[in-house]
Amino acid sequence: MNNTYINALLKKVAEHKISIEKAALEIKAAPFEELGFAKIDTHRKIRNGVPEVIYGAGKSAEQILQICETMKNNGQEQILITRLSEEKAKEISSSFKLDYNNIGNIGLIGEPSNPDGIGKIVIATGGTSDMYAAEEAAFTAKALGNEIVCLYDVGVAGLHRLLAHIDELMSASVVIAVAGMEGALASVVAGLVDCPVIAVPTSVGYGASFGGLSALLSMLNSCASGVSVVNIDNGFGAAYQANMINHIGERK
Repeated sequence: MNNTYINALLKKVAEHKISIEKAALEIKAAPFEELGFAKIDTHRKIRNGVPEVIYGAGKSAEQILQICETMKNNGQEQILITRLSEEKAKEISSSFKLDYNNIGNIGLIGEPSNPDGIGKIVIATGGTSDMYAAEEAAFTAKALGNEIVCLYDVGVAGLHRLLAHIDELMSASVVIAVAGMEGALASVVAGLVDCPVIAVPTSVGYGASFGGLSALLSMLNSCASGVSVVNIDNGFGAAYQANMINHIGERK
């Protein structure tokens, strides 16, 4: 949806040719832009509150650049690109100013939104090896307008490391618990805090972890209440959900 379309719609409202309700419905049901290899949802922010995010894996740098250009032409000032390799990031940087995180393999064109959530999102990892998923979550949450606190390597193998940060945990509005191996961190955290806990199982672990499946099942079977679980290594999905929770007051 571009400014020309919106201006024409607003003119119809001003001339009483269309009702405000009808115009609002048209905006919500506006079409996408066809690129042949992709259909760009140009008004997702109006509908969902967050503009479309590009999943970089499986797309060439040229395809990502075309998508970015289309988004920019339709007024999207902030473009988040997940699962973006360093090689593709370099190519995109030649055309757009890109803030790139090489640990989380995620980049942002444009500026992060100002932090305006109801509280802080705390992101905790079981180990240093889980940082890739945590960094994806942290980068996403910050880009969407959240204040974040990162607690790395606070897993249950040394529980005192987690308890040393009890104040940060208990003051959070949402906690994202990122862990591989047996995935016990989410249950422990949920037993300490009074806010939602979003668990991210990672593919970190030895053979019997089955690439994160063991952690996923452990988190799904958590005996602590208040735990929701996203897919394996899905730091982005956890941060998106945490952002919605942290901005729930905007709906009231």
